[in-house]
Amino acid sequence: SSGPTGDGSCESAVTTPQHSLRDVTNPAGLLSIAEETLAEFLSKATGTAVDWVQMPGMKPGPGSVGIFAISQRCNGVAARACGLVSLEPTKIAEILKDRVSWFRDCRSVEVFTMFPAGNGGTIELLYTQTYAPTTLAPARDLWTLRYSTTLENGSLVVCERSLSGSGAGPSSAAASQFVRAEMLPSGYLIRPCDGGGSIIHIVDHLNLEAWSVPEVLRPLYESSKVIAQKMTMAALKYIRQVAQESSGEVVYSIGRQPAVLRTFSQRLSRGFNDAVNGFNDDGWSLLTCDGAEDVVVAVGPAKNAAAAVCAANLSAVGGVLCAKASMLLQNVPPATLVRFLREHRSEWADFTVDAYAASALKNAYSYPGMRPTRFTGSHVTMQLGYTIEHEEMLEVVRLEGHSMSHEDAFVSRDIHLLQLCSGIDDNAVGACAELIFAPIDEMFPDDAHLLPSGFRVIPLDPKPDSASSVHKTLDLTSSLEVGPPAAGGKGSTARSILTIAFQFPFETSLQENIAAMAQQYVRSVISSVQRVATAISPSGPGPTTTGSKIGSSSPEALTLAHWVCQSYSYHIGSELLRTECASNDAILKALWHHPDAILCCSLKAVPVFIFANQAGLDMLETTLVALQDITIDKIFDESGRKALFSEFSKIMQQGFTNLPAGVCTSTMGRQASYENTVVWKVFAEEETAVHCLAFSFINWCFV
Repeated sequence: SSGPTGDGSCESAVTTPQHSLRDVTNPAGLLSIAEETLAEFLSKATGTAVDWVQMPGMKPGPGSVGIFAISQRCNGVAARACGLVSLEPTKIAEILKDRVSWFRDCRSVEVFTMFPAGNGGTIELLYTQTYAPTTLAPARDLWTLRYSTTLENGSLVVCERSLSGSGAGPSSAAASQFVRAEMLPSGYLIRPCDGGGSIIHIVDHLNLEAWSVPEVLRPLYESSKVIAQKMTMAALKYIRQVAQESSGEVVYSIGRQPAVLRTFSQRLSRGFNDAVNGFNDDGWSLLTCDGAEDVVVAVGPAKNAAAAVCAANLSAVGGVLCAKASMLLQNVPPATLVRFLREHRSEWADFTVDAYAASALKNAYSYPGMRPTRFTGSHVTMQLGYTIEHEEMLEVVRLEGHSMSHEDAFVSRDIHLLQLCSGIDDNAVGACAELIFAPIDEMFPDDAHLLPSGFRVIPLDPKPDSASSVHKTLDLTSSLEVGPPAAGGKGSTARSILTIAFQFPFETSLQENIAAMAQQYVRSVISSVQRVATAISPSGPGPTTTGSKIGSSSPEALTLAHWVCQSYSYHIGSELLRTECASNDAILKALWHHPDAILCCSLKAVPVFIFANQAGLDMLETTLVALQDITIDKIFDESGRKALFSEFSKIMQQGFTNLPAGVCTSTMGRQASYENTVVWKVFAEEETAVHCLAFSFINWCFV
């Protein structure tokens, strides 16, 4: 803690001395610290020791959970909440003191020592470890004194503050992966109400040592809004949730007890945090780190994987591998991105990889000789439960798969995932958005073992004063930066951090194979997410009148459409578009609505599609985001490929050709017939090099 600050806020009421370790062995000294902590906490909870302002975007009203405020100026970051809850004070205190149950970032709380302090109160010395939210900065730990007592008016108080000493705590070795944070006087004031229930005042005041993280991440560690979302508001909402469940107001599907579903949510979140952090004392060790993309692969202990597979297979379990990465996004709303990832899993996920992870649950490791399975592209979601404001949902997802071998034609290859989704409401103020999932047996037992993977997107508060220097410290993530810069001047870009972690159990003999697969898979997911992020960015490709994102605001798409039509006229001598178009924007829209399926293909060693109009996307049953994963050989049958290859030299010499009638195959396996296909070279304006090939599938329809 520090002394009075120059801005007249936060610590101005009471001078805060540094508490030396000798106080820890002196009960009288600790009691003195405890009483001082109580006085400072109360001055923040009900007084003006902090310059409080209303939480942005949170308007108190009849339906609100409580009243929330954040510090405007202070040493560190601080948030305050006040709310009415229909639980007794002792029950509330019991829940709040169990920080691991409601604070998702809390890894552990160890009571180092405890002794009575008179008036029925207790003093505890606590060592707390928290998770880091990304792979780019170390986790935080705390060494604190917690004082619980009852005031003369009957109110219950639990207050807490840091004790000095960076090496303090039960084990300095265990703290080697942590940076010591500081808790300034914080806590809970719980007042009983005459008619039952309680009024709770919560204060969280921390110094997270932002200097120790890359500058691009510092807004995350210097934001009182973040503390409010993750701690203060989370605590009050959790208490309200428990109160409603206790009163029977909450009814969940499939007859599961709310506490069981809450535990599943906590375990998914905790398992994902363990994977992201990879603590040594959990048995994790670094296997490889790809410097180009910062995709880290770590290997965890066999017990982690053994817990997630059938007991009969334990002898084969080598451990668990985690491939993870963090990347910087620009102008991508976290809620929109995670909502897209949830609703369009086939855009980024590989069903084969999902099937491998799920196979371990059934005591049937199947890498690399997995039975061929085709993913239908559809998934069915069953809601299990919501939190009271629907900001978090727990669900079971069934991915529909079918065997491609005749002998197993009628055997279900469906995969079930238990999935936690949060922060996808656009009205959530500054909240992070997450999609965390784990394969689960279709019977969904209460004690199911989980090996979670997923995504976390955390918005970074823009800091205009640091905008000019932020680019100097982006070397950690510059290669992963996604999205065009925003217009509007320095410091106006909305940034967020995306963290990805995927876990895979493996047999001892297959560690190298699975490690390579895991790293390649996360690279593939990163590539897909980058395309999604660019497509949904407000400053990226924009919608047409049909609502489909075709890049109408993208100069590249406008230019390509112009080149396609111009090259068609040059080679074939007629107009591709039946209407006169005065501008590139009009050309692009006319091309987009053209009835024939028009696709553009690169001329690389492995040609892939780079553009399609709406009819082309419909024919291939895909989207612009997924289009770039489709190679040209995947859509033609054998005769179609032969026809194209035999005409290739003619296309290069003459500039175009007509391919005969045939069939092509969509990404969903359906066949589409066409009367004929016109293929022509597309030149960039005033260039002699061929930019791409364009295809027009005339009068196509599904067979």
